[in-house]
Amino acid sequence: MSEIYRQHAQTVYKFLLSQCRDADLAEELTQETFYQAVRSIARFDGTCKLSVWLCQIAKHLWYQHLRRRQHEAPAPEEEGASVSAEETLLSREGHLALLRQVHDLPEPYREAVYLRVFGNLTFREIGAVLGRTETWARVTFYRGKERLRNGGTPNEK
Repeated sequence: MSEIYRQHAQTVYKFLLSQCRDADLAEELTQETFYQAVRSIARFDGTCKLSVWLCQIAKHLWYQHLRRRQHEAPAPEEEGASVSAEETLLSREGHLALLRQVHDLPEPYREAVYLRVFGNLTFREIGAVLGRTETWARVTFYRGKERLRNGGTPNEK
């Protein structure tokens, strides 16, 4: 498992850091990802690359963290004085709506968009993670982005 950690920890960490923008939280979630991977390694069936499986675990842990945080309403003195509660709510709702739209994309668009936007990976890295070419990753990301612009449907020409 230590070899798997050495090979994939940086990818998982970069993915999580792009999600949460907090180095400490990303490190904590990376550790939890590998802990969960050790616990459920028997369920890894090899239908995807190990790095993709690890990023999926990380994504689910990130979503769990968001759900927990959503239930913990901040105290009024913790909220930013320069941003109104309405602006904060609208921003959060917009972000959650976008996450829902990305989550509703069919594969492989969803993974390409997650890895590019939230994982901050290059197209070459996305291709490597998903076992495809850089060009495939670029085209798949573009098509996924177009589906998001068109409300989740492919752009008919």
